[in-house]
Amino acid sequence: MEHLLKMKSKTILFRDPVVERVCDKFVKRSDVGYAKYGRTLHDERTGKHKDLAGYLNDIQEELMDAILYIQAAREELVESKPKPEAFRPPHPSHADEFYHLADNKLVGGMTGDTEKGLVNAQKDWDDKISPV
Repeated sequence: MEHLLKMKSKTILFRDPVVERVCDKFVKRSDVGYAKYGRTLHDERTGKHKDLAGYLNDIQEELMDAILYIQAAREELVESKPKPEAFRPPHPSHADEFYHLADNKLVGGMTGDTEKGLVNAQKDWDDKISPV
């Protein structure tokens, strides 16, 4: 109950719901940490429960975990097959001109080798860069 007395209340106006959701996650994460360790990060720091080397070690371990999660996510993307009905936007460099596959025409006026290069670049983008 003592920790509830130390809690502060604050009203924040969010213009961006993404930022709001991230802030909500920070608060929830703090609650999980408090439930697990019985103290806040501020209490840990000011109470000298951990020194600078301990914080640097924690950062290193968390970043190592993040790299492992990135690798696992990349492997999941490679192993999962994209659904044919999934929409893939064109590569940003081809946003103004793109090949219309249904009509077999190039929209934007390019022809010949430029057309082939654009189609191949789009396939490369779809297959290697932008799996859905």
